[in-house]
Amino acid sequence: MKKTLLIICFLIISFAKAQDIVRPITTGVPFLLVAADARAAGLGDQGVATSSDVFSQQWNPAKYAFAEDAQGLSISYTPYLTDLANDISLGQVTYYNKINEKSAFGASFRYFGFGGIELRQTGDPTEPVREVNPNEFALDGSYSLKLSETFSMAVAFRFINSNLKVASEDVDASAARSFAVDVAGFYQSEEIAYTDFNGRWRAGFNIQNLGPKISYDNDDISNNFLPTNLRVGGGFDFIFDPYNKLGVSVELTKLLVPTPPGPGVPVDVNNDGDFDDPEDITAAESYDANYKKYKDTGWVQGVFKSFGDAPDGFSEELKEITYSAAAEYMYQDSFAMRLGYYHESPMKGAKQFFSLGAGFKYNIMKVDVSYLFSASKMRNPLENTLRFSLTFNFGDKYEVY
Repeated sequence: MKKTLLIICFLIISFAKAQDIVRPITTGVPFLLVAADARAAGLGDQGVATSSDVFSQQWNPAKYAFAEDAQGLSISYTPYLTDLANDISLGQVTYYNKINEKSAFGASFRYFGFGGIELRQTGDPTEPVREVNPNEFALDGSYSLKLSETFSMAVAFRFINSNLKVASEDVDASAARSFAVDVAGFYQSEEIAYTDFNGRWRAGFNIQNLGPKISYDNDDISNNFLPTNLRVGGGFDFIFDPYNKLGVSVELTKLLVPTPPGPGVPVDVNNDGDFDDPEDITAAESYDANYKKYKDTGWVQGVFKSFGDAPDGFSEELKEITYSAAAEYMYQDSFAMRLGYYHESPMKGAKQFFSLGAGFKYNIMKVDVSYLFSASKMRNPLENTLRFSLTFNFGDKYEVY
């Protein structure tokens, strides 16, 4: 479907108006935060502490060290903004290989395409229509290693390319590029015998997208923080018998990015009781000064600053933490049903939704699907969207105790 630039601008303006009473944290390349696989999407966008699968590259690559299959390959497809267009989508290809019982490497390629956008010269109907195809992609590689029988760590490297700028005679349209690093850990207990069932504990963390800011104009004004974030989660598997298993999990996420400044506060420099003197600072000038400090903050400094810079103090810091809860029922490791809930504070974007998912495995092939129901007044770009993932697992099997 062809889209004009006017439609895209209208969408952006609508979102901005809907959020003018809140203080969301915005970053560059937000596509890195979108769940690309249907399993995690069905579990409320979580995967840092769930069982190992091919999709672990995005959520916690340390899980690859606990993979049962020697190799895995997956292809995922996520339609985006389906109410607006049918050619905006997120796709991802992921591959991992266990080198031995203790280590593994993984690689993935993620591509976000905005489809074709028609550009028309206003006031000149004879001007030929020009079409552009903005896109973004990320190329990842990871290595994971078991440090003990129950704990592993991993490091991942990411190259990011964002080609969203539209070229013209006066504007350079070179893509913005950056790189990032993830540091992750994963704990998986041995199977424990309880009175009526066996069980297994899981826990994980991942510090994602640690890297320099990204900018289209190579200046301090237009630069943007990467979506650096901290994921922490835990879960438990109820293993009722060899055929039936129920896994429950929770996950907390916080962006490690400074909070944008609040409204400017006028300053009475000479303390004469009014704010009309030339030397006094207006609210607009105060905001501009605070915003400049925000843009001048380095990405390393921003990580540490993000824990205590919210204008409304600790209560606002807590609102910057999103949480999700999920359950996954497995039958014979061949059929899965999933349910999840995701919550983000209304002050920070109001993304709240329920998700459903299912998985079907036959031989080495597995198909996963998921569906999202928005639970917020804010429209979700993935609302009423089916997501699909196709997985192939092959090679030797590794025992998990």
